[in-house]
Amino acid sequence: MADTIAETVDLLYTINQENLTPDQQIALGVALANLAQAERLEQINERLRGIHQVLNAWAMKATVDGGR
Repeated sequence: MADTIAETVDLLYTINQENLTPDQQIALGVALANLAQAERLEQINERLRGIHQVLNAWAMKATVDGGR
């Protein structure tokens, strides 16, 4: 997903906003807002993956320790 976000950022920032119609400017603003939301969701997803790994490690340790 990160590659897609980076490619989208590159595309959005190469748009010459001076030549856009009002409707196109609105659409670009919506696209930028959606992009920001996608970036934030990706950050949240990365943190959740880290938490998941920690919890799995704890669960595995508890299983090993409990079996002794």
